[in-house]
Amino acid sequence: MKAMRTRKLAVVLLLALGLLPGAALAQRALSTGQHLYLPIYSVIQYGDLDRSGTARELPVSSLVSIHNTDLDKPIRLLAARYYATDGKFLRNFVTTPRVLKPMETVEFLVERRDVVGGSGANFVIQWDAATPASPPLVQALHVELQTNRAIVFTTDAVLIPR
Repeated sequence: MKAMRTRKLAVVLLLALGLLPGAALAQRALSTGQHLYLPIYSVIQYGDLDRSGTARELPVSSLVSIHNTDLDKPIRLLAARYYATDGKFLRNFVTTPRVLKPMETVEFLVERRDVVGGSGANFVIQWDAATPASPPLVQALHVELQTNRAIVFTTDAVLIPR
């Protein structure tokens, strides 16, 4: 009996932390629009701190992909606002609203040399639809390739409750 309660508590905790699929279903329900938060990294801090308390930094490129996952309906991309670690607005990658056809993808590249965002940079993606549609899948692919190493990882957007 105690083991069953422990197991139920573990499942509830995993759902609350977003580690089981049920937690993601709420943000995947049909919608007429959302604001999504996407963490990205223009630099990765690593290694040991030096005498001044600073870590080494490795610049990476970040490819932001916004996928219309609806099989039948277009969605309209209203904004892809890019912010620095300190919350300062840097720029909007969407200057005019853009319609994404069903299953279409749009991508934005934050170049490796563009380190102004820092290690805590982020995007706020805003979209809408005329009728309820499947929300887009929004991810960032971070890449740094060198002769003897490769660093590649992704981050996923989360819903900003409004």
